[in-house]
Amino acid sequence: MITVIGYDGSPLPAEARALLEEAALVVGGARHLAAVPVPDAARRVVLGDVTAALDEIDAAGAETNVVVVASGDPGFFGIVRALRERGHRPRVLPALSSVARAFARAGLPWDDALVVSAHGRESRRAVNACRAHPKVAVLTAPGFGPAELARELFPQTPRTFVVCENLGEPDERVVHVRPAEATTRPWRDPNVVLVLDPFRSVGAKGWIAGTPPGPATWALPEEAFDHRDSMVTKAEVRAFALARLGPRVGDMVWDVGAGSGSVAIECARFGAAVVAVERDAASCERIRANVRAHGVKVAVSRGEAPHVLEHLPDPDAVFVGGGGPEVVRACASRALRSVVVALAAVERVRPTLDALTAEGLSAQAVQLQANRFSPLPGDVHRLAATNPVFVVWGDREPSPVPPARDDRTGRRPQTIAELPDDSDTRSAQ
Repeated sequence: MITVIGYDGSPLPAEARALLEEAALVVGGARHLAAVPVPDAARRVVLGDVTAALDEIDAAGAETNVVVVASGDPGFFGIVRALRERGHRPRVLPALSSVARAFARAGLPWDDALVVSAHGRESRRAVNACRAHPKVAVLTAPGFGPAELARELFPQTPRTFVVCENLGEPDERVVHVRPAEATTRPWRDPNVVLVLDPFRSVGAKGWIAGTPPGPATWALPEEAFDHRDSMVTKAEVRAFALARLGPRVGDMVWDVGAGSGSVAIECARFGAAVVAVERDAASCERIRANVRAHGVKVAVSRGEAPHVLEHLPDPDAVFVGGGGPEVVRACASRALRSVVVALAAVERVRPTLDALTAEGLSAQAVQLQANRFSPLPGDVHRLAATNPVFVVWGDREPSPVPPARDDRTGRRPQTIAELPDDSDTRSAQ
């Protein structure tokens, strides 16, 4: 029999103590094994290498009383999942989760919070979630704690950190700090970081916990965006582009040659972190106004592509509204998943396909044209044709190995804050 006991620093309940007394094998982190009453006759296994510990549990056999001691609620980003994947059906006695305790220490509700884990997972997705959402709890990991998280966010994303160390333990510490200060301080493991937009730390009352559902509608009409001389991606093209881009929580999306920012805003409405790249100053201001009107989070980077792209975080997906094959290839070299390009001229399709395939993407193209109903006198209608648009897209085969970094530090800059001084990159909200 396997029992998983959650430990949060509080005295164990009688049921947990009784199960420990009967245990022949006790598995847990070193600090947990030192904190709970493990019987002298029981064999101890320190939970460092999870696979090795699970092998020990498997070898113990079904007749052995095994107790696993884990932090907080072990069913929440915890050991219960790994045990179930091994075919075990553990009995679970949870304690208060570290996330619940962290928000309690901050005095905040957390049904509207996004909870992400960087422990044994790709940290960039956790960072992107913090860029896009106003209230995120980050379960950190050795090598990616408050300082590393703050370096990715500061100064581009205005946030307040609540760093909660050793929650429930006698040396518990809760520190409210700005990201700039968090980058320079030493922090103790384990910790949980609450990343808060100081102006939206208490969200609207909702019906679902965590990330709200995606937008009820998308491919908004052109009238939903302020634009110059009809320089806005048409709704039908936007609908197809969004289907190919697949924006979602944890993604970073670039909208290059953003114009009015319509594609960037639509991607942000799906929960992705988004950067709109535009060289024209007046267009940048127009994008910011549209972002404010739609109540989303989009960073605006003013600069000339492809040069300005070098200083942006690696994108999962990119929409290119202009710039030519050189820009397309620069985007494709960085994109982790897909690139979508909208073109007005058929002569540009072949060079764009070549630019995508040269960077290892599988490329395709389609022509889109919509004929919209337009009223005429006498309660009749005609078909009003929109200009045909060629959409070229490329997808990258999933790779278990992240692309190599190539700047002088051995990694590509991952924060928008690393733009050169002549760039005008700041949040529109």
